[in-house]
Amino acid sequence: MNSPNRGTCMDAEYTRIGNVSDFPTGTLRTVIVSEDSILVANVNGKLYAMSNSCTHRGAPLNDGELDHDVVICPWHGGQFNVATGKAINPPPMKDLLVFEILIKGSDVLLRKT
Repeated sequence: MNSPNRGTCMDAEYTRIGNVSDFPTGTLRTVIVSEDSILVANVNGKLYAMSNSCTHRGAPLNDGELDHDVVICPWHGGQFNVATGKAINPPPMKDLLVFEILIKGSDVLLRKT
């Protein structure tokens, strides 16, 4: 049986991470799912989720900046595309893990891939 924060949609397991209103446009927010720190970015009303640690030295990306569809690492200025997790500006060379977001009513659901 699923807990109240878990659900199944299209045969994939999702975890409820909050309401749409918890993630205002232009913000970076952190959620914890199964002990993993996940960064949620709202770009013009669309939500994206990725790992919250920079692949260069492990900086918490939620302390960084969101510039359009790019998150900028607070420690060394590395940049990642929020939609793909791709490292687009050094020093990081490895991409971030990305997660699927599903909006169902006002609920925000996340699926770890």
